[in-house]
Amino acid sequence: MKENTGNSPNFNGLRVAAFESRMTGELANLIARAGGMPLVSPSLREVPLDNNPAAIDFAHRLVTGDVDVVIFLTGVGFRQLLQTVERQLDRQRFLDALADVVTICRGPKAAAAMKEVGLTPTHRVPEPNTWRELLATIDAGIPIVNQTLALQEYGQSNASLLAGLEARGARVLSIPVYKWELPEDTGPLAENVRQIAAGDVDVVLFTSAHQVVNLLHIAEQLGLVADVHGALHRTVVASVGPTTSEMLHAYEIAVDLEPEHPKMGPLVQAAAQRAPELLLRKRRVSLALAQARNMPPQDTTAPWYDSPFLKACRREPAPHTPIWLMRQAGRYMQEYREVRRDFNFLELCKRPDVCAEIMITAVNKLKVDAAIIFSDLLPILEPMGLELEFGPGEGPMIHNPVREAADIERVLELESADQLDFVMETVRQTRRDLDPKLPLIGFAGAPFTLASYAIEGGSSRNYLHTKTLMYRDPGAWQALMDRFVRAITLYLNAQISAGAQCVQLFDSWVGCLGPDDYRRYVLPSMQQIIAGLAPDVPVINFATGNPALLPLLAAGFGDRKFGAVVGVDWRVRLDQAWKTVGHDKAVQGNLEPLVLLADQATIRRRASEVLEQAGGRAGHIFNLGHGVVQQTPVENAIALIEMVHEMSAR
Repeated sequence: MKENTGNSPNFNGLRVAAFESRMTGELANLIARAGGMPLVSPSLREVPLDNNPAAIDFAHRLVTGDVDVVIFLTGVGFRQLLQTVERQLDRQRFLDALADVVTICRGPKAAAAMKEVGLTPTHRVPEPNTWRELLATIDAGIPIVNQTLALQEYGQSNASLLAGLEARGARVLSIPVYKWELPEDTGPLAENVRQIAAGDVDVVLFTSAHQVVNLLHIAEQLGLVADVHGALHRTVVASVGPTTSEMLHAYEIAVDLEPEHPKMGPLVQAAAQRAPELLLRKRRVSLALAQARNMPPQDTTAPWYDSPFLKACRREPAPHTPIWLMRQAGRYMQEYREVRRDFNFLELCKRPDVCAEIMITAVNKLKVDAAIIFSDLLPILEPMGLELEFGPGEGPMIHNPVREAADIERVLELESADQLDFVMETVRQTRRDLDPKLPLIGFAGAPFTLASYAIEGGSSRNYLHTKTLMYRDPGAWQALMDRFVRAITLYLNAQISAGAQCVQLFDSWVGCLGPDDYRRYVLPSMQQIIAGLAPDVPVINFATGNPALLPLLAAGFGDRKFGAVVGVDWRVRLDQAWKTVGHDKAVQGNLEPLVLLADQATIRRRASEVLEQAGGRAGHIFNLGHGVVQQTPVENAIALIEMVHEMSAR
């Protein structure tokens, strides 16, 4: 890669693949002038429909006054429609009828095509000219309730747009005018696919959504789909705009950049400016993830390997039911409160020596069966470009929250666990000072919870901004989740490498979702993370707030059978939860945390009920259904551990 010594955007000799068909030469010249090596192959051709009764029927209805609004989505579509109609109907009569109704052009190309025949659209949709802006334009003052609306389609129907128009009360006439097919000569496209799969391409540019479909179609014919997907994780992927990005995300391809204006020239300029830096970053992340996956196996001779906790994780019989407590080192302990007088919370998380001391003190006092590192879910956000602060008494705040699709580019890739070395040092020091027979648990926030913090900017009751982005722009949502998937996978594997024997994913906020939304927007990301973790290290998948999600938490483990543990909160009986997730998984939980505020007789009775529901089956880890609350008497927490050990002794 050559160094960019000028001020203008420059690819610095990177190999740039693109799939433009109508303007192949122009795009190749743009790439070359920006210092790139162009590899441009046509990927599709627009084939007019030979027999198009829908277009003729529309034309007759238009001239007889039976159409109120016409939407043109593309310039080529307008021209093809006109050519089709004029074979059956007087051309000028058709154009005069168009001039008498409301016309909407989705973008500048459709407006230019109308101008060629002397027509001016009534309305033009603003950039980035997607179907969302089209609907927003209508909502801003174009009445379509009980109106007959004709929609010129292109290539394939847009189900979301059709549904949006019908939901606004329109009677929609869909007018297909052409279809997309592969180019007659697929050789250049196949060669580009081979080069991408071989890792011989640095940047790929997509200038329309259907290019993605045809690229992967050729990859499938060549038996290279997996290779192409793998290579694109190490390649800069640039999309001309939101519609193309949505298609890429639908095929699980992460988008690294979009230009400010959804046009070919700005796309090349934006890619030339940012691709060299992005490429280095992506390849560093890819290398780090690969190295993490090749960690040596756990030491089966280590003193902690046959601890009751790890035996339970593996669903092996243990001498007693192991117990540890979420937030077992916290404000309910006097020792912790004394330490907090000297630090704010974020400062404390960045002091590994103090964090290790806090946890060791708690473990020794409680006599639990496992320690968990003292840290927080959110420090991972700082090296990802989010401005995190823990205000006094106000909880965490993000000062630059992610609210729009364009904001996602500000969320940086976590390139190396070195950026969070204070957490790794906390793992190392806690492991060093901990009883060798006790396992150490590392943890991270799950992607939905981290994304929600990043979007809301702090705590939330209804997750308004999170769900707005998730529902309105699934492509942008997936792009954000993909960044967190890679970061969390890297982060947890680094904790394992530093000395953690088990890791837990905390999804504290995901209970706001129903099962269908979890399956669509969260589950694939959880499966990717868990599949990317060291295979012989137990993983606890914990979410709170909605017991209906339990089967999906279990599904997050995919084919992973070793050390798969589902955390259960207190809103469901443990026996029902275990039956739901399957007895081929271990379970953790699930005493109501506030029971620890009761008298010790009540604590004993309630703990006994949880143990009875577990039925003595191997694979139960006793815990609270969430963290220890600040008002908990320390003596009650100590008593609970003693009770569980006594009542479960085998």
